[in-house]
Amino acid sequence: MEGGIHVALAPEVIGTVFGIPITNTLITSWAVIVILLVVGILVGRGVKLIPSRFQLLLETLFSFVYDYIAETLESRKLARRFFPLLTTIFLFIFTSNLLEFTPGIGSFGIYHSWGGEFIPLFRSVNTDLNVTLMLAILSFLVIEVSGIVAIGAWRYGGKFLNFRHGFIGFFVGIIEFFSELARIVSFSFRLFGNVFAGEVLILVVTFFLPFIAPVPVMMFEIFVGFVQAAIFALLTLFFIKLAIAEPH
Repeated sequence: MEGGIHVALAPEVIGTVFGIPITNTLITSWAVIVILLVVGILVGRGVKLIPSRFQLLLETLFSFVYDYIAETLESRKLARRFFPLLTTIFLFIFTSNLLEFTPGIGSFGIYHSWGGEFIPLFRSVNTDLNVTLMLAILSFLVIEVSGIVAIGAWRYGGKFLNFRHGFIGFFVGIIEFFSELARIVSFSFRLFGNVFAGEVLILVVTFFLPFIAPVPVMMFEIFVGFVQAAIFALLTLFFIKLAIAEPH
């Protein structure tokens, strides 16, 4: 329908570099990385011995997260190892979701032809299943490698190939193995589905109630974006905890 709602499930291709397609979600992911790097450098250079209120707030937040990770893993040594990864996952996902609601972000784009379809230059990173799938694979690999390093490959593999406790133990181990693989699907589709559904909801609300509903819905979706980033990081933490536990 002319002038209606346009929803693209796949990210739009802006152009190609050496035959490699450059999508708007890829450009947004680069922008997110640059934002995090710049903010990290500015915050790091502004650290003082006598902290300002902003520095004190950041230190309190990071201390709370670090202590929570240490309490969950029951080791401050492990907390120092996984804290950078878990916070990076959270900050990348949340910043990606937050960038989607930046005023005017959808106004930048290109036309493939004169009077043709408008292609936005930026699109929420987590509405690209390729991105959420790679985040899920990264989380999965960290979980499995952590388990192998913590208790050894043989003992860790014994969680899934259990021949010592008869048929029931073997059957439970196989179920555990497939549930381990299913985490890749659940991680990626949970994040993708929630963020993409929020984007579609905002488009629908903006189309039918452009002067009333968009701001409250956007505020709610910012909260949802925060929750989804926290859930992804927390599930990674909890599954690491299960992976490094001794089999029993």
